[in-house]
Amino acid sequence: MNRTHTQQGFSMVELTVVIVIIGILATMAVPYFKSSVEKTKAREGMSFLHNVELQQARYMAETGAYARTLKELEGRMGETMDTPEFFDKGSISSGDWETRWQLKLTRNGPSSGFGRYSIMWNQDGFMSSQSSIPTDLKPAVNADAPASSCSGPIPSSRGIVDPAYIQN
Repeated sequence: MNRTHTQQGFSMVELTVVIVIIGILATMAVPYFKSSVEKTKAREGMSFLHNVELQQARYMAETGAYARTLKELEGRMGETMDTPEFFDKGSISSGDWETRWQLKLTRNGPSSGFGRYSIMWNQDGFMSSQSSIPTDLKPAVNADAPASSCSGPIPSSRGIVDPAYIQN
């Protein structure tokens, strides 16, 4: 009787190597995934603030002054704004309601290691210097780009704030 032995399955060494490789790939992918998720949440806050900016501009055109509260803004414009799920809203503030306003959102809940950051916005758009949003989450600003519709980049008097701001 001559039996030939054929190997079936994988050896323990081969399985160990595959598991180590999967572990290394997962270690590299998880931080990138968490960062992408947090960028999406930051984009939600930016989008909300951009909508406030647009409605404030319309309110100003109709009344000659900016709205003092979000409720006043929604009532006059006849539109409701969805409250951002991952941020606490501050109150609209101003020193002169006829020329300027500002609003602050503060990140609530866990933020994938980025901590509690804030996003400041005013009649001119994103206030980078007064926001504590981490650099990795900040939108890219292109001052030379022409203003466009709100379906893409966010227009402001300081240029275009791109909420997609994919940084490689």
